[in-house]
Amino acid sequence: MDKRVGLWFDNEKAVVVSVTDDAEEIKRFTSSMKNYIWFSSSTPGDGLPEDARDRRSWNHLNEYYDNVVAHIRDARMIQIFGPGDAKYELKKRLEKIGFAEHSVEIDSADHLTDHQIAAKVRERFPARSQFDIS
Repeated sequence: MDKRVGLWFDNEKAVVVSVTDDAEEIKRFTSSMKNYIWFSSSTPGDGLPEDARDRRSWNHLNEYYDNVVAHIRDARMIQIFGPGDAKYELKKRLEKIGFAEHSVEIDSADHLTDHQIAAKVRERFPARSQFDIS
Protein backbone atom coordinates (compact mmCIF):
# COMPACT_ATOMS: atom_id res chain seq x y z
CA MET A 1 0.00 0.00 0.00
CA ASP A 2 1.26 3.45 -0.93
CA LYS A 3 1.39 5.40 2.35
CA ARG A 4 1.98 9.15 2.31
CA VAL A 5 2.41 11.08 5.55
CA GLY A 6 2.15 14.73 6.45
CA LEU A 7 2.89 15.93 9.92
CA TRP A 8 2.82 19.13 11.89
CA PHE A 9 5.77 18.89 14.23
CA ASP A 10 7.40 20.81 17.04
CA ASN A 11 9.09 19.78 20.28
CA GLU A 12 5.81 19.65 22.21
CA LYS A 13 3.42 17.84 19.88
CA ALA A 14 3.11 16.13 16.54
CA VAL A 15 -0.03 15.60 14.51
CA VAL A 16 0.55 12.87 11.93
CA VAL A 17 -1.86 12.44 9.03
CA SER A 18 -1.35 9.18 7.12
CA VAL A 19 -2.98 8.91 3.72
CA THR A 20 -3.31 5.66 1.78
CA ASP A 21 -5.38 4.87 -1.29
CA ASP A 22 -8.13 3.60 1.00
CA ALA A 23 -8.13 5.74 4.14
CA GLU A 24 -6.84 8.64 6.17
CA GLU A 25 -5.66 8.38 9.77
CA ILE A 26 -4.79 11.14 12.25
CA LYS A 27 -2.52 10.32 15.18
CA ARG A 28 -1.31 12.72 17.89
CA PHE A 29 1.92 12.50 19.84
CA THR A 30 2.92 14.71 22.75
CA SER A 31 6.27 15.15 24.37
CA SER A 32 6.80 16.01 27.98
CA MET A 33 8.95 19.04 27.12
CA LYS A 34 6.42 21.39 28.71
CA ASN A 35 7.37 19.80 32.01
CA TYR A 36 11.03 20.56 31.42
CA ILE A 37 11.02 24.32 31.22
CA TRP A 38 14.43 25.49 32.25
CA PHE A 39 13.98 26.30 35.93
CA SER A 40 17.07 26.03 38.05
CA SER A 41 17.03 24.67 41.58
CA SER A 42 20.78 24.87 41.92
CA THR A 43 23.15 27.57 42.95
CA PRO A 44 25.06 29.28 40.17
CA GLY A 45 28.26 27.53 39.26
CA ASP A 46 27.66 23.99 40.46
CA GLY A 47 25.90 22.78 37.28
CA LEU A 48 25.14 19.29 38.57
CA PRO A 49 21.33 19.43 38.85
CA GLU A 50 21.15 21.28 35.56
CA ASP A 51 23.20 18.60 33.80
CA ALA A 52 20.94 15.86 35.16
CA ARG A 53 17.84 17.84 34.19
CA ASP A 54 19.23 18.42 30.69
CA ARG A 55 19.94 14.69 30.27
CA ARG A 56 16.40 13.83 31.39
CA SER A 57 14.88 16.35 29.00
CA TRP A 58 17.03 15.09 26.08
CA ASN A 59 16.03 11.51 26.90
CA HIS A 60 12.33 12.48 26.83
CA LEU A 61 12.82 14.39 23.59
CA ASN A 62 14.63 11.43 21.97
CA GLU A 63 11.83 9.09 23.05
CA TYR A 64 9.26 11.48 21.53
CA TYR A 65 11.18 11.66 18.21
CA ASP A 66 11.56 7.86 18.17
CA ASN A 67 7.79 7.36 18.68
CA VAL A 68 6.99 9.69 15.78
CA VAL A 69 9.61 8.06 13.52
CA ALA A 70 8.27 4.58 14.34
CA HIS A 71 4.82 5.65 13.20
CA ILE A 72 5.96 7.15 9.87
CA ARG A 73 8.66 4.58 9.10
CA ASP A 74 6.70 2.82 6.33
CA ALA A 75 5.73 6.00 4.45
CA ARG A 76 6.92 6.46 0.89
CA MET A 77 6.50 10.24 0.92
CA ILE A 78 6.69 12.54 3.95
CA GLN A 79 5.80 16.21 4.37
CA ILE A 80 6.96 17.86 7.61
CA PHE A 81 5.71 21.30 8.56
CA GLY A 82 5.53 23.42 11.66
CA PRO A 83 7.16 26.36 13.42
CA GLY A 84 10.77 26.53 14.54
CA ASP A 85 13.67 24.18 13.90
CA ALA A 86 12.24 20.89 15.21
CA LYS A 87 11.12 19.89 11.71
CA TYR A 88 14.73 20.13 10.47
CA GLU A 89 15.94 18.02 13.40
CA LEU A 90 13.33 15.39 12.55
CA LYS A 91 14.43 15.39 8.90
CA LYS A 92 18.07 14.92 9.99
CA ARG A 93 17.04 12.00 12.18
CA LEU A 94 15.12 10.44 9.29
CA GLU A 95 18.12 10.81 6.97
CA LYS A 96 20.41 9.30 9.61
CA ILE A 97 18.31 6.13 9.80
CA GLY A 98 18.06 5.71 6.03
CA PHE A 99 15.18 7.86 4.83
CA ALA A 100 17.42 9.74 2.38
CA GLU A 101 15.95 7.79 -0.53
CA HIS A 102 12.39 8.70 0.47
CA SER A 103 10.78 11.95 -0.56
CA VAL A 104 10.88 14.22 2.52
CA GLU A 105 9.65 17.80 2.14
CA ILE A 106 9.92 20.60 4.70
CA ASP A 107 7.49 23.50 4.94
CA SER A 108 6.99 26.25 7.53
CA ALA A 109 3.61 26.68 9.19
CA ASP A 110 2.31 28.36 12.30
CA HIS A 111 0.04 26.63 14.78
CA LEU A 112 -2.79 24.88 12.95
CA THR A 113 -5.85 22.99 14.10
CA ASP A 114 -6.01 19.26 13.41
CA HIS A 115 -8.53 19.92 10.62
CA GLN A 116 -6.23 22.49 9.00
CA ILE A 117 -3.32 20.04 9.23
CA ALA A 118 -5.38 17.26 7.62
CA ALA A 119 -6.53 19.64 4.86
CA LYS A 120 -2.93 20.68 4.15
CA VAL A 121 -1.88 17.03 3.89
CA ARG A 122 -4.85 16.14 1.65
CA GLU A 123 -3.91 19.07 -0.59
CA ARG A 124 -0.34 17.77 -0.90
CA PHE A 125 -1.30 14.08 -1.17
CA PRO A 126 -4.74 13.88 -2.79
CA ALA A 127 -6.48 10.51 -2.66
CA ARG A 128 -6.08 8.52 -5.82
CA SER A 129 -9.12 7.50 -7.76
CA GLN A 130 -9.70 3.85 -8.54
CA PHE A 131 -9.61 4.93 -12.19
CA ASP A 132 -6.05 6.31 -12.04
CA ILE A 133 -3.71 4.42 -14.32
CA SER A 134 -0.42 5.34 -12.61
